[in-house]
Amino acid sequence: MEDVQEQQSQSLGQDDENEIVIENAASVHGEPPQDANGPPKVDSKEEILHDKVKKQIIKEGHGPIPSKYSTCFLHYRAWTESTQHKFEDTWDEQRPLEMILGKEKKEMTGLAIGVSSMKAGERALLHVGWELGYGKEGNFSFPNVPPSADILYEVELIGFDETKEGKARGDMTVEERIGAADRRKMDGNDLFKEEKLEEAMQQYEMAIAYMGDDFMFQLFGKYRDMALAVKNPCHLNMAASLIKLKRYEEAIGQCTVVLAEDENNVKALFRRAKARAELGQTDAAREDFLKARKFAPQDKAIARELRLLAEHDKAVYQKQKEIYKGIFGPTPDPKPKRTNWLIIAWQWLLSLFYSIFRREKRKAE
Repeated sequence: MEDVQEQQSQSLGQDDENEIVIENAASVHGEPPQDANGPPKVDSKEEILHDKVKKQIIKEGHGPIPSKYSTCFLHYRAWTESTQHKFEDTWDEQRPLEMILGKEKKEMTGLAIGVSSMKAGERALLHVGWELGYGKEGNFSFPNVPPSADILYEVELIGFDETKEGKARGDMTVEERIGAADRRKMDGNDLFKEEKLEEAMQQYEMAIAYMGDDFMFQLFGKYRDMALAVKNPCHLNMAASLIKLKRYEEAIGQCTVVLAEDENNVKALFRRAKARAELGQTDAAREDFLKARKFAPQDKAIARELRLLAEHDKAVYQKQKEIYKGIFGPTPDPKPKRTNWLIIAWQWLLSLFYSIFRREKRKAE
């Protein structure tokens, strides 16, 4: 499918301030977090933050570092250094950790020291000694960490809020949490317009972190509607950013979250279909486009994408036809029959003798 899209019609192309348009902008390449099979290999210089904490930067961040009592939002993976056993992964759980610096759990002291040196958007590998991790005893529940285990953390600081009191999400009122999420969403929209996609996604992810499943489960009526009015646009804007970054599987996931709440959301259907089409999942993409068209029958962008899918299918059919033709070869033309003049002459002689015989017979009669 094409990288640069036509301007969509009003239902998809003219978003309000809550959502972002993805059309008429060239794709930008981005890097997803490294594979989770093992700790990343990092060549950058090792920085000593503490006698038991060392850091290597994987990706540079931006802006200031958090101060004490800042509420930090981060993703991390953790391995025991000796066995390379991964015992925790917030990326897999799709739930960033909320950590208030200075109020972290004892077993996360080393992680907090590393995070306090990081900028928003920074990703780093931390080497933490067992003394600032799970200690001499280890942990035999969840997560399962053996005794005296040094730890490797791959950490990404999504962002942080500077608060004097170190107020956690759980201590906020519903209105405070929704308001904090909305401010992050608007910051993300501004960054998106500046083509700072990675930074925009960090803001959206922080906004979504305020709207966790535990929080949404408790909301009903107008408060749930207020929360979804912030949360769903963040997922859709994340999907728009991920499509531009060619991270199509992740974009599909963001759209699917919205569709779980609103199965007829046209923008979620359209963007999921776009991502599926880019992955070659044409049948699933067509299904989403057709469903979106039911709710936006006049939308030119949907009609255009369905037309592109039809042309794609036709091109694939023609290509397959040529391939099979090359394998089996063209149908041979029938060979013309050669004239056998001997048989023709023999037939002519027989006919001549028969005619003479009949004539003589009539004379005899």
